[in-house]
Amino acid sequence: MNNPIKKTAKKVVKKAYEKSPDSLKEKANDKLKEKAIEKMEEKVHGNAEEAKEKVQDVLLSAREKLGNVKEAGKNLQESISSANNHNKIKSYQEVKGIQHIKSYMDTKGVSNIKSSTNIKSSKDIKS
Repeated sequence: MNNPIKKTAKKVVKKAYEKSPDSLKEKANDKLKEKAIEKMEEKVHGNAEEAKEKVQDVLLSAREKLGNVKEAGKNLQESISSANNHNKIKSYQEVKGIQHIKSYMDTKGVSNIKSSTNIKSSKDIKS
């Protein structure tokens, strides 16, 4: 929605430009080019600053993620190495000797096995 005042101002500027001498037209073109260049530079610098900030944010988040991954890797290596070291070699105290072997007297025989009369049923359970 163009403002009617702006429309009339544009028309006045165009007519003044058409009726002005060539030297003034050249100066006006030069000024217009300079202002356009300045505005473009401002836009470019503003966009560059935004892009720089975004890149820095992305790099910081990537750095944090890599730090977390590195820490998790260290923890994994420690857990693997500690698990391997624990089960690798048994000391002389952990090795069972001849006294730990069951003798024929320690094993259950036929007389130690429960018969069907000794097995509890649901009736034997107290409520």
